This record gives sequence, structure tokens and C-alpha cells, in this order.
Amino acid sequence: MQDNQKSNITGTAALQDEVAKLMVECLNLDITADQIIPDAPLYGEGLGLDSIDILEVALMVSKRYGLHISTDSADNQQIFSSLRSLCDYIAAHKSL
Repeated sequence: MQDNQKSNITGTAALQDEVAKLMVECLNLDITADQIIPDAPLYGEGLGLDSIDILEVALMVSKRYGLHISTDSADNQQIFSSLRSLCDYIAAHKSL
């Protein structure tokens, strides 16, 4: 069971790194992927993304991971609250 937990942690870290890199590239951010703090807010004070940026991220996630994130979903605020929450959502819902 410990090996499985290590695998999940490694997988989570790899996914966070991948998604952070995709966000930097997609949004042409002036930071590097490793500067995105996993628990920092994506909106406002944290990364400073706005609603258009979040739409671009949602499109990128949809293309890359085969997910559909509805623009009117009540869960969007939680899904896009941080890099970690976005990655948790991707991990739980991505197409295999």
C-alpha cells in the first residue's frame, strides 16, 4: 500500500508539473511552471488569472486530457481554485 501511495504522489506531482507547464505555455505567463504554487489561488491574488484565462485553461484541459468542463458548472469555482484542485479534477475524470 505504501508503494501505491508513493506512486499516486509521484503521479500527482508529475501531473501538476505538466499542467503548470501547459498553463504557462497556453497563457504566455511571465513565470516558469515551477513558480506556480500548487495551493495558491488561480484567480486574483494568487496567479492573477481572469475569466478569459480560465476559459483558455479549460479548453487546454479539454484538448489535452479529453475532459469536458462545462462553462456553467457549479463546480468550476472549486475546480479552478488552485493548480492542485484542477489536477485533482483531471486525475479523477481524465479519459484513459
